[in-house]
Amino acid sequence: MAKYTKNMTEGSEFRIIITFTLPLLLGNLFQQFYNIVDSIIVGQYLGSNALAAVGATGSMTFLFYTLCIGLSVGTGILIAQHFGAGNEDYVKKLIANSSYVILFFGIILTAVSVLLAPTMLHILETPDTIFDTAVWYMQIACAGTVAVAAYNWINAVMRALGNSSVPLIFLIVASVLNVGLDLLFVIVFGMGVNGAALATITAQAVSAAGSIIFAFLKFPQFRIGKENARFDKAIAWNCVAKGVPIALQNAFISVSMIYLQRTANMFGDTVIASYATTMRVEQLIQQPFISLSTALSTFTGQNLGAGRLDRCIRGYRKSMIAMAVFAVVMLGVFMLISELIVSVFVNDADVISIGGTALKLSACFYLFLGTIHTTRGLLNGSGDVGYAMFNGIVEVIGRIGFATVLAMIPEIGCWAVWATSGLTWFITGLMSYLRYRSGKWKEHSITA
Repeated sequence: MAKYTKNMTEGSEFRIIITFTLPLLLGNLFQQFYNIVDSIIVGQYLGSNALAAVGATGSMTFLFYTLCIGLSVGTGILIAQHFGAGNEDYVKKLIANSSYVILFFGIILTAVSVLLAPTMLHILETPDTIFDTAVWYMQIACAGTVAVAAYNWINAVMRALGNSSVPLIFLIVASVLNVGLDLLFVIVFGMGVNGAALATITAQAVSAAGSIIFAFLKFPQFRIGKENARFDKAIAWNCVAKGVPIALQNAFISVSMIYLQRTANMFGDTVIASYATTMRVEQLIQQPFISLSTALSTFTGQNLGAGRLDRCIRGYRKSMIAMAVFAVVMLGVFMLISELIVSVFVNDADVISIGGTALKLSACFYLFLGTIHTTRGLLNGSGDVGYAMFNGIVEVIGRIGFATVLAMIPEIGCWAVWATSGLTWFITGLMSYLRYRSGKWKEHSITA
C-alpha cells in the first residue's frame, strides 16, 4: 500500500510539499508542452492568422475543460480528508461514485461544447477572417472533453492518496505522442489547425486510459468490491456538492477570460495573435504556482482529516515563501528577454513587440497571482468550497469591469487586455489572503 500512496501527516511539511510538487510541476509542464508545440507548429508553419484562430478558441475550450477539473478537485478534497482520517472503505466508495459523476458530466459537456461552438465564437465576435478555422478547431478540441474529464478525475484521486509521480509517467509518453502527431497531421498530412487539435485530444485520451488502467492494477483503493461499487446517492451528491462550487469558480473565471478574449478581438488579428502567444507563455509560467497549489491542497486535506491543523498552517507559510521567490525571479527574466521568448512562437515583428511588452506588464503582478494559487490550495484542501465560488465571482467582476473601463481609454488601447489581468490578480489575491487570515476555512474539514 505504502508503495503507491503517501501519508502526508508526518515529517517535514516543506519537504513533503516540495517533493509532492516536483512531479506535479513536471507533469504540468509536459501538459503545457502540448499547447506550446501546437502554437509553435501552427504559428511557424500555418501563419499568424491560424495562430489567432487557435487563440480565439482558448477561453471557450478552457471553460468546458475547467468544469471537469472542478468536479475532480471536489472529489480529491473528500478522498484526501478521509484517507488522512484512515477511512479506507469510505475512500473506495468515493472512488467508485465519483467516477459515475465524472463520466456523466463529461459526456454532457462534450456534447454541449461541440454543438454550441459556432454560437459561442459568434458571441466572442471572432473576426470573419478566422471564424471558420476557429470553429473547426474548437469542435475537435471539445470532442475530447470526456477524455479531459477522465484524466483529471484519475489524477485527482491519485493525488489525494499522496501519489503525484504515476501521472507524470503517462504524461511524458503522451507529450511525445502529441509532438509526433502534431508533426504528422499538420506538416505531413496537411490537416492545418484541425490536425493540431486532433493530436492534442488523442494524446490526452492515451494519458487518461493509461493512468486509469495502472490505478486499477496497482492501487489497493481501486480494488473495489460490489458493496463499495454500488451507486450511493448520498456519496455521489457529496462529490457534486464539493465539486460544483469549484467547477463554478472555474467557470466564472473562464467567463471572465472569455470576455477578455472578446476585448482582445476588438483590436484585430495582430493583438489576438499577441494575446494568444502571451497566454501560452503565462500558462507555462503559472505551472509552478498551480503545482504548489495542488500539493498544498492534498497536504491540507490529509492533515485536516487527521486533525493536524498546526501542520496545515506551517505548510501554507512555507509555500508562500517559495512562491514569492519564484515570482520575483520570473519578473527579472521577463524584464530581460520577453521579446526573445515571444519570437519562439511567431515571426511577425508587430506581434513580437506587443507580446514582449505585455509579458513585462503582467510579470509585475505575478506575486499576487502566486498568492491566489497558494491560498486557493489551502482553502480548497480544507473544503472551503463556498468561498471558492465567491472567489470566482470576484474575478468575473474584476476582469469585466477593468476590461470595459480600460478599453474605452484611448491612451491605454490594447494594453487594457493585459492590465486587466494584473489588476484582477491584485484584488483576488488580496481577498484570498484575507480569507486565510479570517480562519473560517478551519470549519470545513470532516473533523471540524
